[in-house]
Amino acid sequence: MENVHLALEEDDLYSGYNDYNPTFDSEELENDVGFQQAVRTSHGRRPPMTAKFPGTAIGARPLVSSFGSRIPMTSSVGRPMTGAVQDGATRPMTAVRAAGYTSSLTRGSTFDPLGQSKGPAPPLEAKNEDTPEEKIKILEKKVNDLIEESCMAHSMGSLQLALEKAKEAGRKERALVRQREQSGNADHINLDLTYSVLLNLANQYENNEMYPEALNSYQVIVKNKMFSNAGRLKVNMANIYFKQKNYPKAIKFYRMALDQISNAHKEMRIKIMQNIGVVFVRMGQYSDAITSFEHIMSESPNIKTGFNLILCYYAIGDRERMKKAFQKLISVPLGIDDEDKYIPSNDDTSSNMVTEAIKNDKLHQMERDLCVDMVKSSQYVELANDLEINKAITYLRQKDFNQAVETLKTFEKKDSRVKSAAATNLSFLYFLEKDYDQADRYADLAMTADRYNPAALINKGNTVFIKQDYEKAAEFYKEALRNDSSCTEALYNLGLTYKKLNRLEEALDCFLKLHAILRNSAQVMYQLAHLYELLEDPQQAIEWLMQVISVTPTDPQALAKLGELHDGEGDKSQAFQYYYESFRYFPSNIDVIEWLGAYYIETQFCEKAIQYFERATLIQPTQVKWQLMVASCYRRSGNYQKALETYKDIHHKFPENVECLRFLVRLCTDMGLKEVQEYATKLKKVEKMKEIREQVYPPMKRMSQSCPQYSSHSSNSTKGERLSAKMRSLPASSEPYEASSPKELDASYMDPLGPQMERPKTGAKRRTEDDDFADEELGDDLLPE
Repeated sequence: MENVHLALEEDDLYSGYNDYNPTFDSEELENDVGFQQAVRTSHGRRPPMTAKFPGTAIGARPLVSSFGSRIPMTSSVGRPMTGAVQDGATRPMTAVRAAGYTSSLTRGSTFDPLGQSKGPAPPLEAKNEDTPEEKIKILEKKVNDLIEESCMAHSMGSLQLALEKAKEAGRKERALVRQREQSGNADHINLDLTYSVLLNLANQYENNEMYPEALNSYQVIVKNKMFSNAGRLKVNMANIYFKQKNYPKAIKFYRMALDQISNAHKEMRIKIMQNIGVVFVRMGQYSDAITSFEHIMSESPNIKTGFNLILCYYAIGDRERMKKAFQKLISVPLGIDDEDKYIPSNDDTSSNMVTEAIKNDKLHQMERDLCVDMVKSSQYVELANDLEINKAITYLRQKDFNQAVETLKTFEKKDSRVKSAAATNLSFLYFLEKDYDQADRYADLAMTADRYNPAALINKGNTVFIKQDYEKAAEFYKEALRNDSSCTEALYNLGLTYKKLNRLEEALDCFLKLHAILRNSAQVMYQLAHLYELLEDPQQAIEWLMQVISVTPTDPQALAKLGELHDGEGDKSQAFQYYYESFRYFPSNIDVIEWLGAYYIETQFCEKAIQYFERATLIQPTQVKWQLMVASCYRRSGNYQKALETYKDIHHKFPENVECLRFLVRLCTDMGLKEVQEYATKLKKVEKMKEIREQVYPPMKRMSQSCPQYSSHSSNSTKGERLSAKMRSLPASSEPYEASSPKELDASYMDPLGPQMERPKTGAKRRTEDDDFADEELGDDLLPE
């Protein structure tokens, strides 16, 4: 416990840092009595005494420090205290004060820690272009520019200018080398630049057919051991000898280049060997050419080499080897599908002309007929039928349906398997052409040949479906599923059939099973959405339509359906969003245009509604309702002059339209125009003619009231008028015409808008529900498994 000391009070960790010897404090000298006395007496003018030790006989006396406390200090005589001024700034005495800071400005000193009072920094020194290094850099840039200008001139067809630029680049490059040698930098020669200059010069000599000069330039590069991979340029030299018809030299240089190229560059070696073979053909040495071509066909076969090999065999009269070479030639991949090589492309006009030229040439006829005949006469006779089927498919891909039908009809007397496949496709073709009797006939023929063919059963079900015998169609689809449980076409069509029979739960079960197989099928998801809508579950319908949009985000019909469902739920903002997206992708849907126009009228933005009704006018110019809506929007927006002009234009096109005349009379009356009497007279005449028609044809009116089908048609045809009535019934503060005699205005209109006309129920491919059952497609069903 002797070594344990209890702290009675808390120690100050930072004490003592500000205590310093007041000898160095020059700011409180005015308050130092001793110092002031020394200044006033001769004691202060005596030379300073030196002492070996800081302490002297002068007793310690208290001084007031800058911190106001009196601290005893020893004499400072042993160390002279100076206040020398250097360059106007007080010499710092201690490290207590921060550098650059002085509490009191004395002797003209200012606070300038960054030295900004000295004025702006001096300007950068000008770049001296007279130095050897700068001259070398400038020359290098000039050489590179000349090489680039030479290449550009060649690309534009100016061969002579390209050669001149190449020569000038060579002269500049030699001057650059001399400049380096003179400056003692000969070891830093830019070899890449020298190589580029020489190669470009050789190429330009060759392009200008100055072959000796080109060979000399290439020779300079090849002989320089400092250039890596320069041996490849011997190929260029061989090409020049070939142009000069110096074939032995060409062979020599091709082989020298081949020796200097490693096996890693297989493609380049193949090209050089192909050149060697061509040179041997020119020399008439067909055996040597055959050796080169055979090596290429064994390593990397291509069409050109195979053709040249056949020619060489023909030249030496070796027919057997010609046949083998032809087999190798036809086995070379073309890089395009055999099925598409005769199908014209929509982009390239020249290639389409070539395709049409060779579409039915002799070689194509041999490919189409002779090959099948050869297979028929061989031991692989069973494959001939499959080749015929493939030939029919090729006709279909080329949209030559007549030839496809004729080809398939040749199988009517064949064995059952081939007959069933051919009859299935014939039924499919006739179904596409809407010749349902022939489609039904060949579907029966396919089922007779092979009752277990699911494709034949589907085609039969489709023909029955068209005849609206849905119960019987469902039986065929179920039988197809029993024969092949993975047949998605049968399951899809069965779901559609159940929907037609109003067996919605069974249809829903079919499409849910189908969705488990085809997870990303937009058609299946749309059918599920439609079924949930019919089952009065709009939220589920919206969920499935959202999945449709995730797969096909630009389908305007699906977007419009989403808008319709949200509108039915009362969510106008979401409905507007989807209707607007649908309009953006397909701006010709009248139902969407009509909804958007009505939405803007309801929200009091009649100016925006005008553009939609004007588009509807362009789509249906003979329908007066859209033009009346445009005029009504002008009235509601307060643009009465424009509304008057629009009504006049409508009257000129439809002079017997009562509503147009009524509004013309009212507008002219309120605007004080003289034309009001003219339009009032015309209105009376038209109304009288209307009354006469109603008296002459009362049976038609009674029929329209009693016949549901006729009434439905009538309500559809007046949908635009109902919408116009709704537009007039909407409030508008600036509308002076709505309050005056509303009964007279609404006399010829039905209830505002009335029930909305049913929207088209279409899927991702926009097929109506009457014809969106899946047709059996050509493909795997044509060939035996």
